[in-house]
Amino acid sequence: MYNKFLVEKIIKDALIEDMSYGDTTTDLLIEEDAFSEAYMIAKERGVIAGLLVAQSVFKLLDETIEFDILKKDGELVEKGEKIAKVKGSTKNILKGERLALNLLQRMSGIASQSRRYADLVKDYKTRVVDTRKTTPNLRILEKYAVRVGGCHNHRFNLSDAVMIKDNHIKAVGGIKQAVEKIRENIPHTTKIEVEVTDLKELKEALDIGADIIMLDNMDIETMKRAVEITKGRALLEASGNITLERIKDIAKIGVDVISVGALTHSVKAMDISLMIL
Repeated sequence: MYNKFLVEKIIKDALIEDMSYGDTTTDLLIEEDAFSEAYMIAKERGVIAGLLVAQSVFKLLDETIEFDILKKDGELVEKGEKIAKVKGSTKNILKGERLALNLLQRMSGIASQSRRYADLVKDYKTRVVDTRKTTPNLRILEKYAVRVGGCHNHRFNLSDAVMIKDNHIKAVGGIKQAVEKIRENIPHTTKIEVEVTDLKELKEALDIGADIIMLDNMDIETMKRAVEITKGRALLEASGNITLERIKDIAKIGVDVISVGALTHSVKAMDISLMIL
């Protein structure tokens, strides 16, 4: 899903932040009729994501700028490869350079991380999904990058779905009370997910008819037992302390979903530069 209008709003807000009163250096240094060609170049190996976003940065600044996409989102590129060519007003290329790179680097870092996780579980039925641990106001871009990398999205925001977590359960007095109360007030089309921390809570969630059960910070043996107890009566989601080192062992257990905050919350941006010829 690529929502042009939401993406353009993000870019416009970021451009205002970056040059609220113009670009002092570029405006004083570069002539109005100056013209340049430049390449965006990968400085390390990784999965590209966000080329249309980078293109939109330059197009919003100057519709006459040509932005030729040389690689596709989702493509694995090597260090030194050219991924896009930019031609047009030198002033506007320089004004858009940092924002375009910031977004492209961040999204490509997420796509690269997502590919690492996706590759590790490709032989299992388990789906790896992201979380809401995203950069404020950049969620739509970061979740898009997760999909480009080969993983999947969890809910986009609090309005999307019912997810009853530990503090909700404490606030209303128990899993049964929480599910019963929420069920009275949602459409029949809405599924209910409940977070549990042990097998006793798992059985409570199953007894009350939860559709999805999140196994929070459980060890491997406890998760194995949870799969055996559930017998397909609910979707099981493993969550908490999910790392590249552990994910294959968790996928082998037979859980349906593994949610990984690390897909977005602590990703290293991919190193990409823009070089004027």
